[in-house]
Amino acid sequence: MRLDKYLCDALGATRKEATKIIKSGDVTVNDQTQKSGAYKVGEQDVVEWQGRELSQPGPKYIMLFKPQGYVCSHEDGFNHTAFVLLDEANTKDLHFAGRLDVDTTGLVLITDDGKWSHRITSPKHKCEKTYRVWLVDPIESSYIEQFEQGIELRNERELTKPAQLEIVDEQEHEVLLTIHEGKYHQVKRMFAALGNKVEHLHRERIGDIILDEALEPGEYRMLSEQEINSVWK
Repeated sequence: MRLDKYLCDALGATRKEATKIIKSGDVTVNDQTQKSGAYKVGEQDVVEWQGRELSQPGPKYIMLFKPQGYVCSHEDGFNHTAFVLLDEANTKDLHFAGRLDVDTTGLVLITDDGKWSHRITSPKHKCEKTYRVWLVDPIESSYIEQFEQGIELRNERELTKPAQLEIVDEQEHEVLLTIHEGKYHQVKRMFAALGNKVEHLHRERIGDIILDEALEPGEYRMLSEQEINSVWK
């Protein structure tokens, strides 16, 4: 593919804009500056613009370490949208495969593949999600059994599905909770139903996809092929 066509597709630019970008000297192929739009880009070539690697349009699968203060939506009148954390050319077609509250941190998956995200969010697929939870009050010994049996939430007709609770640190009121559904504010509501309050909530895992320890809050990376395919199990 011609380099100028490659930039048009990757950046959503016009041919005139792509030509101007190339002539500016900000485009490299395999770390070598290229100033000709006619340069042929091969499948294994790495194209960068201002130091950022570009890719052709197609399904995107992103792992983001969401910090506090960001919402999982394209627009919000009060808080920053998590999309501003992505250094990607086009984000308008991306959506969140399972959202987190503004004050909740941790693993967020972002994609433009609707069928893939449906496998994560659809209740019938029972995708596991693991949260690290810090509570205001001490952990009651009965919590493990109560979560396993299901908890009655306010304004809900049925009990929650069985969930697994692991006590991590009693002194710090820290637990790991794995749920198999995704009701509105579910984790906070479950602990509230037991008379406790969530002080901080952090998602570590969605299905077989675990938040990369190398990521800092606000950082992201593309999912590996293995991570992407794990959703279809």
